[in-house]
Amino acid sequence: MFQAAAWLISQFYNLTTSYIAAIALVSLVIMMLIFPLTLKSTKGMLEMQKVQPEMRRLQQQYRNDRQKLNEEMMKLYQEHKINPLSSCLPLLAQMPIFIIMFRVLHGLSNKGADGTFDPDYISKSSDLFQSLKGKTEMLSLGLDLSLRPVEAVQDNPGKGLIYVALVLVLMGLYFVQQKMIASRTVSPTMSATQAKVMQYLPVAFGVFQFFFPVGLVIYYMAQTVVRIAQQAYITRRFYRGEHSLGQQAQAASAKAREMSKQDGSGGGFFSQLKQEAAKKDEPSSKPATSKRVTPPKGGSTGPKGRPTPSNRPKPSGGTRHPKPPRRP
Repeated sequence: MFQAAAWLISQFYNLTTSYIAAIALVSLVIMMLIFPLTLKSTKGMLEMQKVQPEMRRLQQQYRNDRQKLNEEMMKLYQEHKINPLSSCLPLLAQMPIFIIMFRVLHGLSNKGADGTFDPDYISKSSDLFQSLKGKTEMLSLGLDLSLRPVEAVQDNPGKGLIYVALVLVLMGLYFVQQKMIASRTVSPTMSATQAKVMQYLPVAFGVFQFFFPVGLVIYYMAQTVVRIAQQAYITRRFYRGEHSLGQQAQAASAKAREMSKQDGSGGGFFSQLKQEAAKKDEPSSKPATSKRVTPPKGGSTGPKGRPTPSNRPKPSGGTRHPKPPRRP
């Protein structure tokens, strides 16, 4: 798999004789291959959102019977022809690709004992390998793609600003992409704080790019640009029109969120943790056992089950019966 990815980069380098163009074209091809899975995942996610009010109703109805809840949820999925795992397909497909491309692009800048390039996974007879053989820089458009932005700033702060700017542009692209997704996502269990965290989390990933070769930064940048274009197409396809699948899913998610607020289970993950903690702090419903009171010394108690004179109930009402007269 690593050699196949390296071969693909080599073929695009043969066509363009540019490292940046070859890396960008590889990113484009990979994203186009994954895009059908992304469309299928998006449709499955929207169909799941459409039935969220019904899912909330089932969760409340069978909250004390986990087995019955699972049975009813499976019936709901079968009735609406929903696959709960369909939204995971792109992630499952992208993880191995992410690892492969990371190692291959990182291996392009691998250097031998003499300090010159000795790329991994690339055929020694390819033009890409020959272009790097005996060199210490992978120059393209004036940028050394083997250099890390942190190293570039340390070596030459003025020139290093260009590499820092590339990472900042990538972080901005991450933000735009995530904002497009967040603008059309309504989660019944996600609070506003969680939504903000999810929106800025991909941006934080860009910080790590300061420690990666610039070739990887170019790859992720091209990939993110393609993703933004794909997200625009998804918005147009699934969210255009009042009766579109996306609009129906948003309305259903908003309704499920209101249901969560009404039954007290809304507010996101942190709110649920607070509710669980509150339940643990509630006093037990079992009556507390009272301690036996020891009577004072010298005192007496009445017979068992019979009230003492001091505790004998007084007759109700305002009428008092006269005492019978004594005999002479």
